[in-house]
Amino acid sequence: MTDLNRAALASPLFTGVQAILFDLDGTLIDSAPDLGAAADKMRVDRHLPSYPLVRYRPMAGAGARGMLEIGFGMTPEHPDFFSMREEFFVNYENCLTQRTFAFDGVTELVAALQARGVGWGVVTNKSARFTLPLTAQMPLFASAGTIVSGDTTAHAKPHPEPLFEAARRMNIDPRRCVYVGDDERDIVAGLAAGMTTVAATYGYLGKVADVDKWGAHAHISAPLDLLALLS
Repeated sequence: MTDLNRAALASPLFTGVQAILFDLDGTLIDSAPDLGAAADKMRVDRHLPSYPLVRYRPMAGAGARGMLEIGFGMTPEHPDFFSMREEFFVNYENCLTQRTFAFDGVTELVAALQARGVGWGVVTNKSARFTLPLTAQMPLFASAGTIVSGDTTAHAKPHPEPLFEAARRMNIDPRRCVYVGDDERDIVAGLAAGMTTVAATYGYLGKVADVDKWGAHAHISAPLDLLALLS
């Protein structure tokens, strides 16, 4: 256990928790294989060499922007970015859950939270266009108390409003919620919402991530590590 987690256990931060809210990609599910496949199809369709998943994985948390950056060196400033992004979106819609799976321990974590009477939900920057069909296709999410997408409210993370919306939907004080995510914007949003925050270091993290500088209350290196913080 890290010093940060020992400090968290010694504080009241994880006492009286009523709900755990999670980021989606890189925290609950490994969607990198399908995200990478959607971008790589664009390369293959253009007779470019295929890239291995390991090349796409670190930027999976950035969605289309990250995949197009890896696949084509393209940023949103490129004149073709938005047409390429829509092509990526269509490819991704066609393979949403073909290779996507819950990280090891996530199913057991959700069952343990339910057994303790702790609610859970999802707050993601993924748009509802993808979040709703994806979660509908995966049995894991049948027990989720709420699923808030990146376009559910007028703001996306790192703004706290999606987290406030999730707490409202679950009728729980944000201060009684823990937010778990694998990106700095997750921690920024959680702190701004007054929630206890946990950095999932097994997630995508991006090209360069100094998790210790995010300001999370605790870190976990596997989903089930969260239970030790709550006990």
